[in-house]
Amino acid sequence: MKAESIFLETFGESPYIKVLDFFLTFPSFDYSKTQVADEVGISRITIEKIWTDLIDKEMIIKTRTIGKAELYRLNTASQHVKVLMKIGLELASAYLKPEEKQLISVPV
Repeated sequence: MKAESIFLETFGESPYIKVLDFFLTFPSFDYSKTQVADEVGISRITIEKIWTDLIDKEMIIKTRTIGKAELYRLNTASQHVKVLMKIGLELASAYLKPEEKQLISVPV
């Protein structure tokens, strides 16, 4: 059984959240729609609207084309993405034990 991320545990497992969580988990790599749909367990039809919305909000950006496949990655320069990444860190710190919290500092 696959472990659920803190992001999914907090916000639920809607297809949109699953796609966001995937990109937030792997921000340095680029993926095609098909790869992301397969990884998060949703259909190509379901991902179409999500993908368009993420592009329109500039949360993912096109990096390159290989054959007919267009590849996209998380746009870490986007203000939306910066906020989501910060929320992810804060959620992770909320799950830490008090003695573990002393070892790290999460900017507020």
